[in-house]
Amino acid sequence: MNRTIHTDEHRAFRELVRAFVDKEIAPHHERWEHDGIVDREVWRAAGRAGLLGFFVDPHYGGAGVTDRRFNAVLTEELARAGASGPAFGLHNDIIGPYLTDLTTEEQRQRWLPGFCSGEIVTAIAMSEPGAGSDLQGIATTAVRDGEHYVLNGQKTFISNGILSDLVIVVARTDPAAGHRGISLLVVERGMAGFDRGRNLDKIGQKAQDTAELFFSDVRVPAANLLGAEGQGFAYLMRNLPYERLSIAVAALAGAETVFEQTVAYCKQRHAFGSPIGSFQHNRFVLAELATELCIGRVFLDQCLVEPQLTAETAAMAKWWCTELQQRTVDRCLQLHGGYGYMREYPVARAFLDARVQTIYGGTTEIMKEVVGRSLGL
Repeated sequence: MNRTIHTDEHRAFRELVRAFVDKEIAPHHERWEHDGIVDREVWRAAGRAGLLGFFVDPHYGGAGVTDRRFNAVLTEELARAGASGPAFGLHNDIIGPYLTDLTTEEQRQRWLPGFCSGEIVTAIAMSEPGAGSDLQGIATTAVRDGEHYVLNGQKTFISNGILSDLVIVVARTDPAAGHRGISLLVVERGMAGFDRGRNLDKIGQKAQDTAELFFSDVRVPAANLLGAEGQGFAYLMRNLPYERLSIAVAALAGAETVFEQTVAYCKQRHAFGSPIGSFQHNRFVLAELATELCIGRVFLDQCLVEPQLTAETAAMAKWWCTELQQRTVDRCLQLHGGYGYMREYPVARAFLDARVQTIYGGTTEIMKEVVGRSLGL
């Protein structure tokens, strides 16, 4: 369908991203999947290409672009290429706002130039072995001791967990204050007591390093506190809608790509002397998916140009688009028959890579809870 939300500038940026993917990602991604991690150089290459921190003020190395449609274009092109390894969306869309909105001038000078150049890879550590979507259930603590916080705890399922140089850690600074006792601390590579566990063996997104992180009496300078102490939960709630929108963007672009590949496959694959797409049942399956994808695209594009994205609208977008991606890849894999089960076919890799989309960033069930509560229920 004709998308009306983009200008010539957005379309030119899309071409730039596609050229970058073709040169810097596509030739290496299969090896990265085998290694379980991307090369550090792809981050520096992305920095040189202007794909990191382009929303950051030029004073710190960015381009000063605040239009989120550019973020979405980058996310869409990575999803369409099946490039699950380089977590540029996490870096830009999810962590970026914390480092631009909550930092002091000293912190911005210290971190943002490397953030934009790719010399500093970032992560955010929310989930714990006993607390996933329930952010109020975190057990990691940070106790003030003079000019430092002493950090203790464990995090898991942390994207960029191995590569990251800078990790925003969600911790309790006042255990008696409930959600008002949660703060955000920036832990940097090399701090004593900060250890990385294993690179977790996931069923999909194999090229994306996802790790356990351990903090044992880590002395984090008070100068590494993000924003105000005790306001961490409020900051997380403020930024989560755009994290969920980013996931929705990747999910829908991935679903559209698999659908397009499957339509082409159904035209050239023959059974009983005819293209399998000519069978009425298969046509109906594809017709249903085409319609659902079109409806999803209209809604998601509207979300991308909303001046103020609400938590409930973001939750709707996240659960609808990720569940639609699940349905799409599952039904498209079925249409590929036995070939759909072969990892050499993109639909098989998409089937595995997409499965986590309804889980991270808040499960579908949590998204429905957010929407339900907004109705006063």
